[in-house]
Amino acid sequence: MAKKSKKKTASKARKTRPSAPKKIAKKVVKKAAKKNLTKASKNTSKKTAPVKKKAAKKINKKLTPITAPRHTSISPYLTFAGNCEEAFHFYQSVFGGKFNMVARFGEMPTMEGQPPLPESEKSKIMHISLPISKESILMGSDSSEAFGQSTLVGNNFSISVNAASQKSADHLFNGLSAGGHITMPIAKTFWGSYFGMFVDKYGIQWQISFDENQNA
Repeated sequence: MAKKSKKKTASKARKTRPSAPKKIAKKVVKKAAKKNLTKASKNTSKKTAPVKKKAAKKINKKLTPITAPRHTSISPYLTFAGNCEEAFHFYQSVFGGKFNMVARFGEMPTMEGQPPLPESEKSKIMHISLPISKESILMGSDSSEAFGQSTLVGNNFSISVNAASQKSADHLFNGLSAGGHITMPIAKTFWGSYFGMFVDKYGIQWQISFDENQNA
């Protein structure tokens, strides 16, 4: 009876315990599967990497604007209802410096078909500029009813861009005014600048100019 019991126990143990070769086979299969998975993952990443780079380049190309030349400058341009000169003397007392230019409406040449300028308008400031730093200039003028202009507080300023060349001025003017309203087409002016004005499609007022003498 003891012998039979031992035989049964040994037989049962052999059935429940996996053999050594089976264990080794399982390990080999598992290791191979893991190796193949890693290799496949590397191959996939190599294939998709150029695609990702191309997509990134396309996105960057869309988001990257045309770089403006370094000597293109942007300055604020303020408009006043007759007290521009007073305001600019006040700004000068704070910032210091000297006015680059002070021009009055009375100094303008008479245009063909234009009615004579009233005496009350002649002493008003047509343009004044006060350098604030090497890069920025504070500029301004009075509005003139003789030219159909009026000053609205809160909307009495523009962004003035001094372009690096006439070609750059055209590019900026045409680009920024797209979908907006041109108030003065860009062209040569009697004061020597290539100049134009517009309100962009977001309601912001702009002035674009190029002065040939700026690089002299």
